[in-house]
Amino acid sequence: MEENLETNNKATNEISDNATKSSSEEVKEPKSEVLDIKGNNSAPKVDIKNDNDIPVKNIPKPKKELPIEKKPFQEFVNVHLIPSLIEEINQRGLEINYINLKNTNRPIAGDKCWVINCEIKDTCNFWLSFEKDDISSLKSISLSKPNQTPSIIESFLIDEKRITLKLIISRVLQRLNGQKLIGVN
Repeated sequence: MEENLETNNKATNEISDNATKSSSEEVKEPKSEVLDIKGNNSAPKVDIKNDNDIPVKNIPKPKKELPIEKKPFQEFVNVHLIPSLIEEINQRGLEINYINLKNTNRPIAGDKCWVINCEIKDTCNFWLSFEKDDISSLKSISLSKPNQTPSIIESFLIDEKRITLKLIISRVLQRLNGQKLIGVN
């Protein structure tokens, strides 16, 4: 009878030992690998899906906004070019009486095109003309002193491949400065 008790105690101890092991301990089985002739692992790869994996969602990339030079002509001129010209001229201590964009006759030549006409108080007038409603089209500029009509048309930005807002503004100011209309050379 003592033998039966010892056998029962051993069995009970083994069961209780197995029950007290934490569930995180796993029995590790040896991994079997299949190697090809060259010794490379050729066993198929098995993806194990974890319940905690979050499915990847395709998030659309935000669309890049068009550069301002690619915007429609009238929007570019009225929203960007004219306000920037006003700001640059005002920073030089000058005041603009008026500035506007019209589809009208170009000074001197008389052909119809888009013209930015600007009068700078007690300084000068200038007309920046665009042949078409495109900033890359042929451009010209005419200058005059106040209360005079322009007497010459000059080509404007004819050799530039990429026309930008800053380039237009800097060249207008360069032309005005070159004639000593907005400053001293």
